[in-house]
Amino acid sequence: MVAEEPVPPDLLAQLLEVGTAEVEALCAQLAAIYDAEDRGFVLVRVAGGYRYQSHPDLAPYVERFVLEGQSAKLSAAALETLAIVAYKQPVSRAQVSAIRGVNVDAVMRTLDHRGYVAEVGRDPGPGQAVLYGTTALFLEKLGLDSLDGLPVLGDFVPGGDVVEALERGLRSDADEV
Repeated sequence: MVAEEPVPPDLLAQLLEVGTAEVEALCAQLAAIYDAEDRGFVLVRVAGGYRYQSHPDLAPYVERFVLEGQSAKLSAAALETLAIVAYKQPVSRAQVSAIRGVNVDAVMRTLDHRGYVAEVGRDPGPGQAVLYGTTALFLEKLGLDSLDGLPVLGDFVPGGDVVEALERGLRSDADEV
């Protein structure tokens, strides 16, 4: 309960002097008990470790308490850029700029400063561009254990018939002008 970041199961295993599999089983059992008893907190696995956090149903009350007087929201540009990094990582600033169609240097600096992205390597090609990826803080803020928990992009892409209808509509609007 006092850890600032999720505690990896292997560290818990060392502290308790038991196997990692036993820690995983005990944490799952505790999480189920807390859920069944409808407690105000839950034990969750995020960013490769376990942490206690307030129950999701209490989020509006906790947010009011914690965020009173604060406004540290990300802009739409920052969210778009962060999504590109999350799905395409490792990725360079130039690649993100090409996808978004605008310069992302300032946005990338902001995301880096807030700890959501970090340098993960260098491109072996000419210029050896810095490659970025998301951080454990990114996973923690989204409540994900790994990037595998990100929604599948295909769920957000319209079907071929919708795209075709949109294109027909755009062509007919262009003909009228």
